[in-house]
Amino acid sequence: MKARLYLETSVVSYLASRPSRDLIVAAHQALSLDWWDARRRDFDIVVSVYVLEECAQGDADAAQRRLVLIEGVAIVPVSAPTEALAAALLAGSALPREARLDALHIACAALNGVDYLLTWNCKHIANFERLPAVERICRENGYEPPRICTPAELMGDQ
Repeated sequence: MKARLYLETSVVSYLASRPSRDLIVAAHQALSLDWWDARRRDFDIVVSVYVLEECAQGDADAAQRRLVLIEGVAIVPVSAPTEALAAALLAGSALPREARLDALHIACAALNGVDYLLTWNCKHIANFERLPAVERICRENGYEPPRICTPAELMGDQ
């Protein structure tokens, strides 16, 4: 049985964007593409309505490229407990108040028993200093947190 992976919007954005001249952005793009080509079939990939909404925003051409990438990907349900866990993550200072959408991504993954949350959002989601609080709050609320990682960390032995 494959592990389930929540594909957060930042990864989709890097996959769909035009090549960047910024070295860090270009590296994230390349690593995202490498992961997409080499590892995506190793996982049952899911997204949420939050990913769909974020992917649909902005430039129409870019939005279309993002939405095409995730076409056919399973959508996990969102419920009142999703909002409650996101609120707990914010109230418990696991994430700052302005990171509500990031808290919702984590909550969606936790409530739906997802094994991995793949992201390039290292400010709020894949933030090593925040992870202990995220994990503690998820568990205090009765949910196992997903393993939060970047595509670079989930490349395996490829």
